[in-house]
Amino acid sequence: MLKSKYILFVVFLLSAVAVSAQKAERNYIRKGNRLFNDSIFVDAEVNYRKALEVNPKSTVSMYNLGNTLSQQQKFQDAMEQYVSASNIEKDKMKLAHIYHNMGVLLQAGKDYAKAVDAYKMSLRNNPTDDETRYNLALAQKMLKDQQQNQQNQDQNQDQNKDQQKQNQKQDQNKDKQNDQKQDEKKDQQQPPKSEKQNNQMSKENAEQLLNSVMQDEKDVQDKVKKQQKVMQGGRLEKDW
Repeated sequence: MLKSKYILFVVFLLSAVAVSAQKAERNYIRKGNRLFNDSIFVDAEVNYRKALEVNPKSTVSMYNLGNTLSQQQKFQDAMEQYVSASNIEKDKMKLAHIYHNMGVLLQAGKDYAKAVDAYKMSLRNNPTDDETRYNLALAQKMLKDQQQNQQNQDQNQDQNKDQQKQNQKQDQNKDKQNDQKQDEKKDQQQPPKSEKQNNQMSKENAEQLLNSVMQDEKDVQDKVKKQQKVMQGGRLEKDW
């Protein structure tokens, strides 16, 4: 009998604690909502965080905290709250709201591919949401434009690279031609031996060379004649 009373007391105590916790959570959420509506986002954030301290699995607190952080331009922190809520929440309508807001943040960050996926997830949970359907169409268009712009940029970069290669090749050919022209010019300006000079030297020295040869030949003939005269006219002289 005493044991049964003890068990009932424990159950009653736990229930009272749970009820008190739920009441505290609701109070923090309601206060946070009032502050949010008054655009006092910092204080609203404080209350939603207090609600999460009471109930760390409160998807309502996560979702509202994400909205408050988004209003403060803390987009990454807001996205973390939405993702955490989407991993826990089972209600389809709430999931639709969560994914819709995720899509809005992703679209604002120009991550159109992920925004499209988020809007699609929202519509899977609530196919009748026209605002989400409109956002999806807009994100798909912006994604297509983004991909087209990227493709054009890639093509322009490839064309610029090809043009640079072609210009480099042309410059190399020009340099090579200039080098050849300079070499030819040097050959014309500074020939190893000028044919004109060679010809001129031959003309100037031809007569001298011929006269020299003729003189040498005459000297030789004179010597021969003298020797012949000596040999004919007297005795032979012996060379030592």
